[in-house]
Amino acid sequence: MTITALTRKLVTSLVEDASTAPSMHNAQPWKFVHRVGTGTVELYGDPSRGMPREDPDHRALHLGCGAALFGLRVAAAHHGLHAAGHLLPDPGDPWHLADVRLRPNAAEAEDEDETLSSLHSVLRKRHTSRFPFTEEQVPAEILDGLSAAALLEGCRLDVPGAWHTDTVLDLVHVSELFESADASVRAEIAAWTRTGATDDGTETEGIPAYAFGPRQYDVTSPVRDFDAERGAQGRVSARFEKTPQIALLGTAQDTPEEWLAAGQALHRVLLQATLDGLSTSLMSQPLEWPELRSLTRDPGATTGYVHMVIRLGYGPKGRATPRRPAEDVLTFV
Repeated sequence: MTITALTRKLVTSLVEDASTAPSMHNAQPWKFVHRVGTGTVELYGDPSRGMPREDPDHRALHLGCGAALFGLRVAAAHHGLHAAGHLLPDPGDPWHLADVRLRPNAAEAEDEDETLSSLHSVLRKRHTSRFPFTEEQVPAEILDGLSAAALLEGCRLDVPGAWHTDTVLDLVHVSELFESADASVRAEIAAWTRTGATDDGTETEGIPAYAFGPRQYDVTSPVRDFDAERGAQGRVSARFEKTPQIALLGTAQDTPEEWLAAGQALHRVLLQATLDGLSTSLMSQPLEWPELRSLTRDPGATTGYVHMVIRLGYGPKGRATPRRPAEDVLTFV
């Protein structure tokens, strides 16, 4: 395929697939630019969709954009293209996060592109599930496969032992107390959650009430309650798993380039987990407070910085959350 075969329709399809990526509070903080005739799609972060209180360093914003970048790679492979990404190509523009050169699949990348293409079938099936999971343990070979998926993106996925899991869960509860005591954080969360009121924001972003999941009878699982104060109608309560299974995604360093790598690893792990029949949800709450984030890592592990707590298990699948239309996130020049 030549660069002239990158039609507007194809590029739009690639970006629509990329935009299924997870992001903090479903803010979708990415913008894509295709320079017609170049065979390149540029990825930019959108600071106007950031979280000044919860994500002042824009780490989570980079994670979301990295996840969208990985989705673009998966979509490209599905269409017989190899996506070669160059991270942070412009030192003068920190929001220019990546350039992605699209070209026909090459023999040296055949195995990788085939693996990426296999994930396309679950790209639109991966949804966050804030519902109770069963107590069934995820087999070790599946966990090993997820760890291997993270390694392919230069990151680590650590499955903590009992004491470390208890420590992380305790930090989740502490972070909930911090959040409840900070009105500005609560206001920021409220701005990105949708209870169905007529003045509740658009229907193309944020977390709708149907994705909140039930309330927990007793807080045993690391699932964030996005409706702690406003009381969306019709929510029931349920008992969640008493022994939640979690994994910690991290990197050696804590730089924008590592954040983008972690975002790609996060999406790769979530898609592989979906392909393996698992349900997943994400927990960043204890990572949003500097005094708690450092305590989430295992001091004996090689992972220097934790970027996400992933809950894994068997249970109801989540529903799709709204996505911004392609014309809002894609520009042709």
